[in-house]
Parts: sequence; structure tokens; C-alpha cells
Amino acid sequence: MSEQIKKLVEVKNITGLSTSTIYRLASEDKFPKPIKLGSHSSGWLGSEVDAWLEQRIAAARSYS
Repeated sequence: MSEQIKKLVEVKNITGLSTSTIYRLASEDKFPKPIKLGSHSSGWLGSEVDAWLEQRIAAARSYS
């Protein structure tokens, strides 16, 4: 398995979201939840963050 783990700073840069928004959306099941890597370290699966971003782009581009 070669899944890439992204740290918070990378997720913030990719999404443009703030730290508090990322954690709030994750707690509301509207953003991928972080994976605990250690006692003081978390990360996100890159594929989940990419999929979330693609869904947001698709929703913004859909015209009803």
C-alpha cells in the first residue's frame, strides 16, 4: 500500500481551509477525519482529501 499521509499544513494549503474549519467539518462528517499517527501527531489520507476536493469542485460546477 502506498497511500500518502498529508499533515495539517499540507491539507490547509490544498484546501484553503483553516485549522478550525478542517476539524469542525471533520467532526460534522463533512470532511475526512484525521488518522492518529502518534500521541501528538495526526494526518489525513491524501486520497480522501483529494476526493473531498473533487466533490466540492463538482458541486460548484453543477448547474441545476
